[in-house]
Amino acid sequence: MAILLGCDSVHLEFPTKLIAQDVTLGVNEGDRIGIVGKNGDGKSSLLGVLSGAVPPDAGRVTRRRDVTVGVLGQRDALDGASTVHRAVVGDLPEYEWAASPRVRQILDGLIADVPWEGLVGELSGGQRRRVDLARLLIGDYDVLMLDEPTNHLDMRTINWLADHLKSRWQRGDGAMLVVTHDRWFLDEVCTSMWEVHDGRVDPFEGGYSAYILQRVERDRMAAVTEERRRNMARKELAWLSRGAQARSTKPKFRVDAARELIADVPPVRNELELKRLAVSRLGKQVIDVIDVDAGYENGAGEGGSAAATPPRPVLSDVTWLIGAGDRYGLLGENGAGKTTLLNVIQGKLSPRRGRVKIGSTVRFGVLSQQLDELKPVEDDTIREVLARGKRYVMVEGKETSPEKLLERLGFTQQQMWSRIKDLSGGQKRRLSLLLTILEEPNVLILDEPGNDLDTDMLALVEDLLDSWPGTLILVTHDRFLMERVTDQQWALIGGTLRHVPGGVDEYLRLTESLGAGGSPRPQAPGFDGGRGDAHVPPNASQAAAQGPQGGLSNAERQRLKKEVASLERKMETRRAKVEEMERGMFDIDPTDFAALAAQQDAIAAARDELDELEMAWLEASEQLDGC
Repeated sequence: MAILLGCDSVHLEFPTKLIAQDVTLGVNEGDRIGIVGKNGDGKSSLLGVLSGAVPPDAGRVTRRRDVTVGVLGQRDALDGASTVHRAVVGDLPEYEWAASPRVRQILDGLIADVPWEGLVGELSGGQRRRVDLARLLIGDYDVLMLDEPTNHLDMRTINWLADHLKSRWQRGDGAMLVVTHDRWFLDEVCTSMWEVHDGRVDPFEGGYSAYILQRVERDRMAAVTEERRRNMARKELAWLSRGAQARSTKPKFRVDAARELIADVPPVRNELELKRLAVSRLGKQVIDVIDVDAGYENGAGEGGSAAATPPRPVLSDVTWLIGAGDRYGLLGENGAGKTTLLNVIQGKLSPRRGRVKIGSTVRFGVLSQQLDELKPVEDDTIREVLARGKRYVMVEGKETSPEKLLERLGFTQQQMWSRIKDLSGGQKRRLSLLLTILEEPNVLILDEPGNDLDTDMLALVEDLLDSWPGTLILVTHDRFLMERVTDQQWALIGGTLRHVPGGVDEYLRLTESLGAGGSPRPQAPGFDGGRGDAHVPPNASQAAAQGPQGGLSNAERQRLKKEVASLERKMETRRAKVEEMERGMFDIDPTDFAALAAQQDAIAAARDELDELEMAWLEASEQLDGC
């Protein structure tokens, strides 16, 4: 296996931070490396050293003579006055790039909806990110270095990017280094990991999940070694005091299989107990969104101001019944209407049709993407802000101080005296989450809470949310976070809301078949019939829309459609019955153990029936999608 590039005995130190101390690394052909570590520990600096952008203080960086390296930074260097066309392909003649199937696939997958001759400076943050990615990926590089490539991307684009990177090179060719907090993405595209910490880089085999298991085992072995050292020290002291050496057998520890490390770990959430607490705080009526149409005036985006112009529809015939203790994830592409729906739920936006019923006991807590809630206190210290609030809050049934919660979220005692405006993006987001929880809301709305957080901090936030007893609505493009924190997912597609029992996988299948906005996906820019001789064959979703394939007759397709619709109705009925039975638990005398046990058995049986219906629905849907 040939080495492509590496570093030997590298030392890099900034005025207040040691980044690398005597670090030696190599990147071989076929490597797919994910780089993780806490914010500020030097992940981006390590990429800079290996790419040649950051010279080390000592040591040397080596690169094979003919190796080419492509770099995606956290911030793009695109010229705002340039067109998208020029930013992506430069001065390359159209016949050269248009003739390449690989280039056409990249343009179709990333920027099909971006104006080809539009100015870069007029694009949104997500569009600029996709343009920069397209610029990089159409290049033929031996090594790709990607720094937070999923920032500003929606879940469908992240899924496309993962598929592209997995198939970009043949097995054993090329190399890739990725810095990202997206744990699902790391598991999908990486076969090994580097952990950056304390001036060191520790390698691990496998993707993110394998890395976590190995780290748990490493920490366990370190604890065992430390305990052994202390035992030996005590024995030495005893020998000195007694004048004779005590004999003891050396303890032996077996390294258990990875699955045994988590065999006795309880479920992440006690769903029934959280439901009980949520009902006691909220009652039975929480939020009912019924037959709602909503939108903004033309010229105003989500949250924009009204004007005397015909309204632009965003949501159409949306019904969403949100109960006590529900933990829902809201999926949808950028611009699909997620923010509009959240505004409707909170009563900030009145629907054009339909009604919204908000329970009298509902108290909203909202964590916004822009962290607007911190702006009024940005000149204050963390300690000053905490001193104005409650001294204690209930977490997992115990009284806990805000300071203890902040320590749980990774803050040190010294950082308590930091001013809000001086905090990093990740610190501000964690502090804002804590302040939101301290207000004791019973309906928590989180809009991209994982932004700016490293993987360890994300795990701490998830742990905190696991014990939060209330209704949770989460919007995020972080697939791992979505599936970890929520119990059910809903998707906004083409302005309508639908339940996706199959979770993110089902949502991705739907968006792939329908395309952006609920319509067939457009071709890549620059390939319409009036531009050159290039021809782009229809993509998979367009081909699927042209007619039935896979050998199924129209009659069989109609039968499958009816079966899917029937199963959806049965699932909704069964789900409502389960929820009604769960609410009935609180009407039973808590001392009547026989009645409680009987009700719990009935709930379990109903859930089993619901699971069977969902499996049948998934099988029928897959047959229909594949035909």
